Amino acid sequence: MELDWSPLFLTFKLAFITTSLLLLLGIPLAYWLAFSRFRFKFLIEAMVSMPLVLPPSVLGFYLMLAFSPRNFFGNFLDKYLNLKLVFSFEGLVLASIIFSLPFMVHPIISGFQSVPINIQEAAYTLGKSKLSVLKNILLPNIKPNLLSGIVLSFAHTIGEFGVVLMIGGNIPDQTRVASIAIYDEVEALNYHTANFYALVLFIISFTILVAVHYFNKKMLRAF
Repeated sequence: MELDWSPLFLTFKLAFITTSLLLLLGIPLAYWLAFSRFRFKFLIEAMVSMPLVLPPSVLGFYLMLAFSPRNFFGNFLDKYLNLKLVFSFEGLVLASIIFSLPFMVHPIISGFQSVPINIQEAAYTLGKSKLSVLKNILLPNIKPNLLSGIVLSFAHTIGEFGVVLMIGGNIPDQTRVASIAIYDEVEALNYHTANFYALVLFIISFTILVAVHYFNKKMLRAF
C-alpha cells in the first residue's frame, strides 16, 4: 500500500512557520511581560496563558467563529485583504501561533528574569539603549531558554489536533496534518498507516527533545 507523505510534510511545514513567527513575536512580548510595570499586565499574562488551560476544541471553536466571514473580523479579512482563514493553511498558522504562544513566551520570560538586574543597570549607566541591552546582554544569556521555547513550540504544533481540526478541517494537501491523518486512518481501521504516521511523529519528537536536553546541559555548563 502506497503511503501518503503529504500530511507529514504539511505538519512540519506548519510547525516550522509557526515556530519562526512565534520566535519573532515571542521575544518582544516576553520582554514586555518580564519588565513592564503596566498596571493591568496581569490581564495580558492571563490571555497569553489561556491555551494552557483551555481545551483545544474550545479555543478552536471560538477561533473558527472569529475567522468566519459571517463575523466582523473574518468578514474584514475576506473583504479588504482577500484572506480566508477558515479551512485554509493560513488559518492553521494563525491558530497555531495563538495555541502555542505560551510555550514560546514563558521560557523566554523566565530567562529574562534570571539575568541579574545589576548587569542591565550597569549597561544603562554606560548609555546603552534598551534594544542594545536586549541584543547584546539579555539574548546571549538566555540561549537555553530560547532553545526550550523553540523546541516546545515546534513539538506542540506537531501534536495539535482539536484546534487544527476546527480551523482547517480535513482538506488533503491543504489542512490535513498528521494528527488528523492518524485519526482518519484509525477510523478506517487502517492501523498500519496510522502507526506509520504516529511512529514518525514519535521518533522525531523524541529525537528533538533528547537533543535539546543535551545541548541545554552543555550550554549551562558553559555558563
